[in-house]
Amino acid sequence: TRKMASRAGGEPINEQVVANTYANMRTEMNQLYTKITELEMEVSEHSLVIVAIEPLDPTRRCYRMIGGVLVERTIKEVLPAVHRNKEGLEEVVARVKEALETKKKEMTEFELKYKIRIRKGGDSGAEDGNMKEASAQGVLVGPAGS
Repeated sequence: TRKMASRAGGEPINEQVVANTYANMRTEMNQLYTKITELEMEVSEHSLVIVAIEPLDPTRRCYRMIGGVLVERTIKEVLPAVHRNKEGLEEVVARVKEALETKKKEMTEFELKYKIRIRKGGDSGAEDGNMKEASAQGVLVGPAGS
């Protein structure tokens, strides 16, 4: 296999190592997207519950799942907890989005460092402009000068 010099360390880095690292970065990004979607769904569910029970009588009985156990409470006891959980989920979503932005920057720097371009299936030539959000069917292209 061809080798290329690492800019930071001085020891040569195998192209396969670079390709695997890049693939791992893409996998991590996809996992972050999935987690954000999952958490946003939970926030949405909490919002639906809040909208459904807020107008009801605060002394009315309702049931809440806590750690896999269904417990009977009143709306006035449950509503603040649902609000707190929703706010906590929104904070987690914000932190995961920050992690996603950091990962995107890392990937862009990695792409620039190793001159990675994503070639889409239908393209005959490599394009420098479309390297950020490439499809999962993209092809990893090594540096031009190796």
